[in-house]
Amino acid sequence: MLRRLFFDPRFSRWTAWLVPLLILAAWQGLSRLGVIPSRILPAPTDVLDSAWKMLRSGELLENILVSAQRAGWGFLAGGLAGFLLGLLNGASRVAEVFLDTTIQMIRTLPLLAMIPLVILWFGIGEPAKVFLVALSVFFPIYLNTFHGIRAIDPGLVEMARVYGLGVRGLFWNVILPGALPTILLGVRYALGIMWLTLIVAETISATAGIGHMAMNAREFMQTDVIVLSILLYALLGKVADEFVKALERFLLPWHHTQREAARTA
Repeated sequence: MLRRLFFDPRFSRWTAWLVPLLILAAWQGLSRLGVIPSRILPAPTDVLDSAWKMLRSGELLENILVSAQRAGWGFLAGGLAGFLLGLLNGASRVAEVFLDTTIQMIRTLPLLAMIPLVILWFGIGEPAKVFLVALSVFFPIYLNTFHGIRAIDPGLVEMARVYGLGVRGLFWNVILPGALPTILLGVRYALGIMWLTLIVAETISATAGIGHMAMNAREFMQTDVIVLSILLYALLGKVADEFVKALERFLLPWHHTQREAARTA
């Protein structure tokens, strides 16, 4: 029975929510008993009540959409740049010599330390926030694309050439499928960093967004709204992660991890 709960995908996807639900139940119980003061951490029901009020007023949905738009544009820009440069440097030793060292040096720069410079470049509007998100997702996707291509078995490439595949056929049939599991791993990691960076980016004079909602709630000591903002970031991160998992199942049906999941389904 335990093996079925933990290893059968039909049950394990529900079992995975057991710990979060237990944490919520303990949090609710301790709050109602007065062990956790409401001014420090309001009960989940209080947070849910605030969410319902903000949802009815339209404020919650508006802030979520604004944050999602910032995250989406930043991820698209940074992810595309990271993928293309990772592809170029992974496929060409010459490009790696000229570009990789510079990219690695930029990667070590603290993102938070760049905020004043980003404000000087872009001001305090939307471009600054999108740029910070793009910069944060660039490096995980670049590194995973680069190493995914370099990890492809040279024997497979040589065999494809022997069978007459040209550059285009080699890319679509050997290189990209071989690197795709590693690239998608980078996408999952980048999505996590994306939401973390967005929290910081939305503190830069934002007039809307989840981060603005949290900062505004801090000014009025609305702890329930602050906790709601944190939970929203967590839920959006989980949704993004589940999207990439679904993408893996769609794009990698041949991969051993997906075949194993299909056999146990």
